Amino acid sequence: MIDPSDDPVTDGETAGRSRDFVQSLERGLAIIRVFDAEHPSMTVSEIAQVTGLTRAATRRFLLTLTELGYVDGKNNRFELTPRVLELGYSYLSALSFPDIALPRLEKLVAETSEASEGSILDRGDIVYVVRVPGPALMTISVNVGARRPAHATAMGRVMLADLPPILIEDYLRHNELTRILPRTITDPAAFRLELKKIRHQGYALVNQELEEGLVAIAVPVRDRMGRARAAINLSTHVGRKSVEDMHDLVPLVKQAAADIELGLSHSTSWAD
Repeated sequence: MIDPSDDPVTDGETAGRSRDFVQSLERGLAIIRVFDAEHPSMTVSEIAQVTGLTRAATRRFLLTLTELGYVDGKNNRFELTPRVLELGYSYLSALSFPDIALPRLEKLVAETSEASEGSILDRGDIVYVVRVPGPALMTISVNVGARRPAHATAMGRVMLADLPPILIEDYLRHNELTRILPRTITDPAAFRLELKKIRHQGYALVNQELEEGLVAIAVPVRDRMGRARAAINLSTHVGRKSVEDMHDLVPLVKQAAADIELGLSHSTSWAD
């Protein structure tokens, strides 16, 4: 059994947390989140260094995760197993948006020959929950479950633009507008103006602010109360379609969103 006392918590770490907060669970999840595309396999020492846990505590968490089937250890290196997908699949299964959006995005891709994705807003990021690749070979690719900073994506901006001003300010207080490419908007005042423009026109366009060559348009997907609960986009390479071409495709993306909203209007998960 993992003993949380093996790695004492400082007062700063526990400040502001409820009495029911289970730190051992937080640490176990932190270990799972350490693994990514650049670090698919790691040693105990490497994981301990990234998480700030002791080697002894890290080893016990890893052995527990191994016994539960979420981690596999070979030759003193550990990696995640496919079972971790179950953690996210439970959420996606309850969220009817991906299932309802998929056929409509497939139709949109057939109409435009470009890739289309759907995402939700999670704190400072967007999380991709559905994706239909375009027929053209693209160097730019994301997978379902991937996260991207909301401020640099069309889908993120169109969902942020729908928030009340007080929540937009809260977002700006807690999230740095990191410069990813030279075009990325990093000035809060300029970002507020961009959100105002998006709110007025009903869609967002991002031109090479997240990845070189990537241009995307996005529209919100609203629930029955009119709140933007998700977003869908159309993305391509600037070598295939110009910014002006993408503006011309906005009506098709808006129609796709309207069709998805109609399907979601019968969903209990989007009823409140």
